[in-house]
Amino acid sequence: MGALANLKILDFTTLIPGPFATMMMGDMGADILKVESPTRVDLVRAMGPFNNSVSTCHSFVNRNKKSISLDLKKEKSVEIVKRLIMEYDIVIEQFRPGVMKRLGLDYETLKEINEKIIYCSITGYGQSGPYQNRAGHDNNYLSISGTNGYSGKANEVSPIMGLPIADVAGGSLHAIIGVLAAVNFRNQNGVGQHIDISMTDCMFGMNGIFGSQFLAAGQKLSHESTHINGGSFYGYYLTKDKKVLSVGSLEPKFLTKLCDLLKISEHLNIAFSDDPENQRNFKQIIAKKISERKLSEWEDIFSCEDVCVESVLSFEDACSNDQLVSRQMITSVAHLDGTEEKQVGSAIKFSETKPRYDYCGAELGYHTEETLRSLNYSDAEIASMLSKGEIN
Repeated sequence: MGALANLKILDFTTLIPGPFATMMMGDMGADILKVESPTRVDLVRAMGPFNNSVSTCHSFVNRNKKSISLDLKKEKSVEIVKRLIMEYDIVIEQFRPGVMKRLGLDYETLKEINEKIIYCSITGYGQSGPYQNRAGHDNNYLSISGTNGYSGKANEVSPIMGLPIADVAGGSLHAIIGVLAAVNFRNQNGVGQHIDISMTDCMFGMNGIFGSQFLAAGQKLSHESTHINGGSFYGYYLTKDKKVLSVGSLEPKFLTKLCDLLKISEHLNIAFSDDPENQRNFKQIIAKKISERKLSEWEDIFSCEDVCVESVLSFEDACSNDQLVSRQMITSVAHLDGTEEKQVGSAIKFSETKPRYDYCGAELGYHTEETLRSLNYSDAEIASMLSKGEIN
């Protein structure tokens, strides 16, 4: 039994934000039923590369989920959803504002059927405001939230990140927090509620640490102006063999030890200075020192030292990193046909429950008939719906 084994979630999401959220909740035991269109296929299913003709991304973000294929523009499919709402009393959807209302599946409508329903909407800009109907992607939300405005080096364009931060840290994780908070509220008060997740809001909120400097003290945020965005020696340095070390020795005890190991203790006076020019000079001193040895040599020097210095690994190397291996961050998950593939495992460790890895993302509509039979539809009714294209 997983930590969330008592939750039943109807998932109307596509691409990354919603599916990543429901995947994490599925790993923790929640029963996830993914509702997909038979005509408008989730683009993640077409995202290469493929393993045995199945998208590896789809296999990952949709693991543990049942798949039911419904054409929500047809009355019969909407009827099926309304029956499901009595059992799957948490809904997560990712359409633009107003789409679910046009389909007759908005929060207010479904609340009339089940007043305890928890209904989470994930969008780029939220359910209100002048931008609510705009199209957007991860880099747009990072941009409009102000995050890109002080990230990266001065006089250079904003850096492209290796993962969709606004989608996952913004949309996925905030949706999980919102849903679980609403579940707690429902447990206390017996009622559900609507949760409005804007990925732009989420990223703006995550600026709060440094945003407080501007809001409360009038100090503007800019590139290379804080301790962790390039305004100090905190950063990345090339080794002699053109590999990279990350140096994060901000606290005095770590910085003192770093200078000792690099044999630059005579520069401690500027290392501890907040003057931007001194920090630029200190960065150059560190860069010169680190460039004098190969990465393997620095790894030998720093491996047993408490100084917040680590090698920058490729993802391939990270997969064999002793720490990540020991934490069981790679697992094997079976497809429904019995074949297996390796996937990134759950990052949340519980003392009493284990993560669930039942199967990889299912074939479109794999569980449709099974689900309809559980709702007491007859074989004749199911055959009729199939013939009319209402289900797949």
